[in-house]
Amino acid sequence: MVTARRRKFWGWGYEDEQPDHAEVERSAGSIRSHLGFGATDVERPIALEDVELPAPRLEPPPALAHLCSSDTYERAAHAYGKSYRDLVRAFRGRFDHPPDVVARPADEQELERVLAWCAEANAAAIPFGGGTSVVGGVEPAVPEHYAGAVTIDLGEMDRVLEVDPVSRAARIQAGATGPALEVQLKAHGLTLRHYPQSFELSTLGGWIATRSGGHFATLATHVDDFVESVRALTPSGVWESRRLPSSGAGPSPDRLLIGSEGVLGVITEAWVRVQAPPRFKASAGVLFKSFEDGLAAARGIAQSGLYPSNCRLLDPLEASLTGAAPPGRALLVLGFESSDHPLDEWMNRACEICREHRGELPVPPSVGGRGEPESAWREAFLQMPYLRDTMVATGILVETLETAITWDRFGVFVAAVRERTEAALGEGRVSCRVTHVYPDGAAPYFTVLAPARRGSELEQWHEAKAAASEAILAAGGTITHHHAVGRDHRPWYDRQRPEPFASALRAAKAAVDPGGRLNPGVLVDP
Repeated sequence: MVTARRRKFWGWGYEDEQPDHAEVERSAGSIRSHLGFGATDVERPIALEDVELPAPRLEPPPALAHLCSSDTYERAAHAYGKSYRDLVRAFRGRFDHPPDVVARPADEQELERVLAWCAEANAAAIPFGGGTSVVGGVEPAVPEHYAGAVTIDLGEMDRVLEVDPVSRAARIQAGATGPALEVQLKAHGLTLRHYPQSFELSTLGGWIATRSGGHFATLATHVDDFVESVRALTPSGVWESRRLPSSGAGPSPDRLLIGSEGVLGVITEAWVRVQAPPRFKASAGVLFKSFEDGLAAARGIAQSGLYPSNCRLLDPLEASLTGAAPPGRALLVLGFESSDHPLDEWMNRACEICREHRGELPVPPSVGGRGEPESAWREAFLQMPYLRDTMVATGILVETLETAITWDRFGVFVAAVRERTEAALGEGRVSCRVTHVYPDGAAPYFTVLAPARRGSELEQWHEAKAAASEAILAAGGTITHHHAVGRDHRPWYDRQRPEPFASALRAAKAAVDPGGRLNPGVLVDP
């Protein structure tokens, strides 16, 4: 008998990936030595058998009982996303708003019945993909006038339903994780190649609902660029757009669903643009004596029309912390890929632009593989979600903030955000990298590391988060570039958006979800 792997109910990854306490202590020692701070006593996460949850307020009708669960594991595992604030609470066994019931529909008919039950029972319905939100997007923190909360896990709807090899598109169910859909597409000689950091656990529906950003630094930077059409179930009926390469027929029905974070409907499937796997790759790691020189090179490349797949710039602190570059050096991780043609000319020109801005290439560009600096950074990037679990146990606050700003304001903007965040922390480090570049601007991504105030981590997190968010908004940036709004960003999102648009969004919500049951409190009030 094969036992299905279970994800950790409190942290990142699967239960069988959790190292024993002795290994966590060894890792914690290495982290303390590397950062220069962290607690010497390493905490253990609460055991599932010690988790105490309030009794469920709802019981599914007999016809839906086989789809639903109210056991402790399911409710705890669906109570939070994966932000630092979520991890701290779950690690300690504090579950403020667990769902009363977790439903796992296997098709649209079952989903429709679950939504109908939520309406009859006056229950909030929380769409749930991979549960990797880092902004409070899936926590069932709903107003008291609801009789309870039902989290709807789309994980059973995980198939590639149809492939159009002529148009290079595929119809895929919303619950398919990144690895699952890639395995299915590979059988057709195709790939999607949308790789957010959460790729291993996140889902296509979650990517669309949150306007996920992927690994492409230019052109197809967001999942928006892959979407051909979307289908969703709303309390008022089916929302499905026509499958087209492009259209000028009024405001796009797809665009309204993309980024809607589950408040307008439950995304069930989408046609997405796929491609042939890349046959040609080229990569290079370019060192700069200053972050400013690296920025000038990144801007030059972004405005050159070369369109690299990777153009990530790490400031000296980030590059040093990840072991990707010598101390005091910024690192530009540069890459190109194509399924059609060799890339030597593109890479050579990009390297010329870097040299024009005093860039150094200690390792020659790699064609068909990865250079040493890029490999070091990539490994650190993929391991970070796992390391966060150990950092929580070690008493280290770790948070990330991402935004976007035009090139003319970039330097002043980054300095302001860094200064305000560091002042709120009092002690700690704030590093910055550029994740995506555009001809007119870029997306700075900040990593915050500080000694945690044990027992007051949530207050400490809130102070730093609020300070950084206020700085971002005051300096003209967006409250999020690709992490979505959720509940954590809501106060600043309300101030960023134009009020007539907010009224239009509230009207759209009222039209498709008149009972206000879908993910109440996210984007708009119910």
